[in-house]
Amino acid sequence: MIVVCGIASESPLARITAELDALGLPFAMLHQRRFQELPLELEATGTTVRGRIPYDGGSVDCADVTGVYLRLMDWRRLPELRGADESTVRRCGSWHTAVSTWSELAPGCVMNRESAMASNTSKPHQAQLIQRSGFLVPETLVTNDPDLVREFREQHGELVYKSISGIRSIVRTLDRQALDRLPLIRYCPVQFQRRITGTNLRVHTVAHQVFATRIETDRVDYRYAHSDGGHAELSAWQPPADLAERCLRLAAQLGLELAGIDLMLADDGEVYCFEVNPCPAFTYYEAHTGQPIARAAALALARR
Repeated sequence: MIVVCGIASESPLARITAELDALGLPFAMLHQRRFQELPLELEATGTTVRGRIPYDGGSVDCADVTGVYLRLMDWRRLPELRGADESTVRRCGSWHTAVSTWSELAPGCVMNRESAMASNTSKPHQAQLIQRSGFLVPETLVTNDPDLVREFREQHGELVYKSISGIRSIVRTLDRQALDRLPLIRYCPVQFQRRITGTNLRVHTVAHQVFATRIETDRVDYRYAHSDGGHAELSAWQPPADLAERCLRLAAQLGLELAGIDLMLADDGEVYCFEVNPCPAFTYYEAHTGQPIARAAALALARR
């Protein structure tokens, strides 16, 4: 039995469950927003968790679970907690703690354990891990000092900036308007990097498989190109064997069964790695390229 945990209507979960249905693989949907209706009955002893995982129409013994697909939103932002009493908030927190503990200790394929996903909560920390794996990372400055940013810009030329946390932010160029707002960073450290020009690549690793996408765009952040008046064209791409192997090795070193690796094939021929997304919205790439990412994930979850 496979357990899919999160908000069922979200596109990655919907694609995973659709593929599980198509393959005839049994699964249980553990609805994050229904924490009050689906109480967990779990007991952790050492490195083992015993108990049952509830779902609509029944429950499954932890020992019978072969794989877990985990895509949870921040439980503190759940609509069910708006105006909720203290007891409900406490119950919700306990429910999510139980899910987290179980997924950490569960045998088999877990996409992904929270301990493995933690590297993305600090982009500077993850960048160091990426460098250790052998990938190039753009020259980087994390600071709240505007003067250091200006010195860094004089040294490296055009810069881009983004959040240092795991919360999604739009990557932007440090243009004249941004420079005028630079004093604002005194209240919040920001990550600045030398701008690398070339072709964007997104590589999804699923267990031991690689699905690569090439993105042609006229914007710094191709994810928002259309809303910014630009364009982004996605196409399936076959990476060289050594690059594919490096991506698999990086995902394995981070402990990720499923990963979205953001690369740049620079104009000078070098390959740079920007970050590794441990909970990728792979459906965007799958829809544009036809790559069977969801099917690969479903099959991997079925293998104990």
